[in-house]
Amino acid sequence: MEKAKTAVSQFVKAVIGGMMIGIGGCVFLSCDNKYIGAALFSLGLFSIIQFGYGLYTGKIGYVPERKPAYLLECLFTLLGNTLGTFIDAVLLRQTRISSAIIEKASASVSTKTGDSLVSAFILAIFCGILMYTAVENGRLANTQDGHVEKTIGTILCIMVFILCGFNHCIADMFYIFVSGTLTQAGAYLPIVILGNSLGGMIIPLLKKLTVK
Repeated sequence: MEKAKTAVSQFVKAVIGGMMIGIGGCVFLSCDNKYIGAALFSLGLFSIIQFGYGLYTGKIGYVPERKPAYLLECLFTLLGNTLGTFIDAVLLRQTRISSAIIEKASASVSTKTGDSLVSAFILAIFCGILMYTAVENGRLANTQDGHVEKTIGTILCIMVFILCGFNHCIADMFYIFVSGTLTQAGAYLPIVILGNSLGGMIIPLLKKLTVK
């Protein structure tokens, strides 16, 4: 019973995490200024770090440091994130802002899915590195009451990944769902999920090599 409650709690937190990323994606699509949009997008990840919601790209990097069962938790989180972004997309498509965000999301998806899989994979790796960095920064800041460091670290990582054009699988899910272009995703999403996963684990794996 306790395990079931824990699983339900993790899934609900993952759904909320997906919804927060969707809101971040929505404000980014709503801004004409890409720098302001990139900064405001960080609300999604900041909320996840601050309130302990679940995010696949924030969890997967810790796989090398955890027991094998932790991988199942990460996959469970991925499902919850997917549902969260889908809920946001379905609801936002019923609003007066739908036409504007659908147009921009469609353009973004077209650019991303039109890219080569090698390029998409590499860009996803770099995004994974930044997501691990942001979450690890938040974890360390919490132990040191470093609220300013946590906020700045989150904003910087998000702005860098967006302005560089790196691929984030959960954000991309929102763009795909809200634009109604799921059939275009093809092999793109699995490749980005894999890239984000590898990118998130690179620093922890390299850190293991420095431990004597």
